[in-house]
Amino acid sequence: MRIAIVSPGLHRVQRGAEVALEAIGRELAKIENNDVTLFGSGQSRKGEPYHFIHTHSLHREQFERWPNLPILRDEYAYEEFSFLFNLTTNYNPKQFDVTLTCSYPFVNWWLRRGRNHPTHVYITQNGDHPAQSNKSEYSRFGCDGLVCTNQEYFERNQSLWNAVLIPNGVDASRFSPGKGDRQALNLPADAPVALMVSALISSKRVLEGIKAAAQIPDLHLAICGDGPERDKVVALGEKLMPGRMHLMQLPYEQMPDVYKAADVFLHMSMDEPFGNVYLEALSSGLPIVAHDRDVTRWILEDTSILVDSTRAEETTAGIHRALTQQSEKDIEARRALIEKRFTWQAIGHQYSDFLQGVLRAKSHDLNNAI
Repeated sequence: MRIAIVSPGLHRVQRGAEVALEAIGRELAKIENNDVTLFGSGQSRKGEPYHFIHTHSLHREQFERWPNLPILRDEYAYEEFSFLFNLTTNYNPKQFDVTLTCSYPFVNWWLRRGRNHPTHVYITQNGDHPAQSNKSEYSRFGCDGLVCTNQEYFERNQSLWNAVLIPNGVDASRFSPGKGDRQALNLPADAPVALMVSALISSKRVLEGIKAAAQIPDLHLAICGDGPERDKVVALGEKLMPGRMHLMQLPYEQMPDVYKAADVFLHMSMDEPFGNVYLEALSSGLPIVAHDRDVTRWILEDTSILVDSTRAEETTAGIHRALTQQSEKDIEARRALIEKRFTWQAIGHQYSDFLQGVLRAKSHDLNNAI
């Protein structure tokens, strides 16, 4: 298969969706007879098994104060629109059999333009709203195959689209248990540390996490991420946790180090499409405190502490409990879940099988039409 994976942040942004798409591309490229090309706004890297084509875009941070308009609803849509201008010059649909993206609306529309466009697969890394809604620009969504990253998305989309359930994965050799260098991260050596890894946007509810963590007197909170709520995060941390909140931005290569330096992982999002950070924390052996919903129960099974995160006192109690779950047996159970369900190699083969099936189905439909 000749496969194109297209998204503005590839090789530039090291967050959930981008990390997942790059890993998927890497595993697909390792499978015999696959030829994979990634299009993104970053730079090519040595040693990758896929091709990479730099496609310039303006960065999403430049648009944080721009007005929210129909179609251009947030900084991500503006970034994607700027990316599209350059994609038109270096993407040739005749060179590919299948395209993948999680970007909507502009990339999805462009990859599906024309009557003979390559087979198109959409991945719900950023949610399944485009596949579900018929309002405004979402009424123009379409795909030949839909990859659902959690069972909730699959259940409500399987009757609408050619859908499959494939979770994300993690590199368990990179994210592993160990003792981190707290001094290098300016974290205290002799105090408990909770970690949040999150974009600083309202849906991630980082502010609520600070409020819950602040109730534990000796707890330090490390927050790794950036986004439009950075000033609010800093202000609340200084008010509620002076000297105990640590906001940092680290390259993805250093992320295993910050997990090793923590005692517990906290994630407050109530509608996460998947949450690669859950797998990174599990693989690092950390106890997790997260919002109790079907998706987190499906991902984390019985390895974590699930709470009603709308209640600060319940979240605080969950952190207290998590700090006691540091035994070797606890760590081994978290790592075992990763090996059982979430290795990228197995997930890459699931993607390859699904793409081949979607191609066959489209070919069959075309032959019947003729």
